[in-house]
Amino acid sequence: MSRTDLTTSEALRQYDAMPAQEQSLPFTDTAGRRVAGVLAEPSRRTDRAVLLCHGFLSGKNSNTNRALTDLLLPEGISTFRFDWFGVGESDGEFADLTVTACLDQVGQALRVLLARGYGRVGLIGSSFGGLVATLAAAQDRPGRPVLAALGLKCPAPDFPEMLRLEFGEDGMDRWKRTGQIPDVTGGTKPVRLKFRFYEDCLGYDAYKAAETIRAPVLIVQGECDEYVPLSQSRRLFDALRSEKHLSVLPGATHGFSRPEDFRTMVRLLADWMTRHLPAP
Repeated sequence: MSRTDLTTSEALRQYDAMPAQEQSLPFTDTAGRRVAGVLAEPSRRTDRAVLLCHGFLSGKNSNTNRALTDLLLPEGISTFRFDWFGVGESDGEFADLTVTACLDQVGQALRVLLARGYGRVGLIGSSFGGLVATLAAAQDRPGRPVLAALGLKCPAPDFPEMLRLEFGEDGMDRWKRTGQIPDVTGGTKPVRLKFRFYEDCLGYDAYKAAETIRAPVLIVQGECDEYVPLSQSRRLFDALRSEKHLSVLPGATHGFSRPEDFRTMVRLLADWMTRHLPAP
């Protein structure tokens, strides 16, 4: 049995004797828009928390966010998950989504955790959330670091490249003309999203940002990711200057659709946080 299996098994046993508490905790971004959040806390007071950023066309209650919460709470680590601008219960129209708006939300969410007494904070981002989490981690100030650890699940550091590969030249032209994109989650109806989202993405260089990240970073990606090129994660890994680890799961897809792949992915991320946010 691996260290990961032991850690998870012990955590699940402890979870039976440690009832969790969840509460709605909305906050506002710098423009005054409401962001829907949920804070999950173990029964004992803790100064450790992990902020969870969901992926594109997902939501705060994604399977990944819930599974990570179930694994981190038994370790005495709170989680804080929220909906992006225009998603779920948060204010705004998804059509107006931008990286800039999401990056602002991460900053405000971190301030909420710090104001509530969480002195040691981790950050986990999935796919599009991994891009935003990378940019947010690069904003940590020298001498006053906020983040103790960063976990990235199939991040998309070059989201524009991913979009171009997914939609093709004709699809990109159609998006620019119509303000709509195909539903990449499998739905049949197009999704309203202004082309400004793509243009805003072009203003960020996550590879350059990664060079300034001080927190230890774990990247987990499937070998057969059908959306995010594995080359992006490898290039991001090479750009990092802090403690780092890249875990590529053989045969795994973007959504880690096989149960064993999903379990391995969340265990790796949870253990990374537990390791770098140790109990006092």
